[in-house]
Amino acid sequence: MTIVYLILAIVVAFAAYVRVAPTNVEKFHRLTEFTADADEESGVKRVISGDAATMAKLDQIAQATPRTKVLAGSASEGFVTYVTRSAGFGFPDYATVKLDGGTIKIHSRLRFGRSDLGVNGKRIKAWIDALGAM
Repeated sequence: MTIVYLILAIVVAFAAYVRVAPTNVEKFHRLTEFTADADEESGVKRVISGDAATMAKLDQIAQATPRTKVLAGSASEGFVTYVTRSAGFGFPDYATVKLDGGTIKIHSRLRFGRSDLGVNGKRIKAWIDALGAM
């Protein structure tokens, strides 16, 4: 029975840490250079056509996503990072969006673990699909 309590305590401690761990804004509010879409184990990179108006619409879509808030930057600056937390444990995923000339680059990735199980790809696809519907 002691082992069960120990395992339970570890799970609760990890869940608490995931929710309250400070975010290093400088680490996540940046965009590595890329020019094409890429699917990675930890997230996705997408490049779409767009301008400042597209960026503003994408910002509305992102901020309407459940459990999502702006971490740093703004759409009006053309560079913003959002954090979206999972419903259960509250795992944070970071999506950085940058207006770069006539394109918008999106890099969405996890913070904890190795694989996001496709969650970031599904979220960014939903954002891009919603953008096309506007």
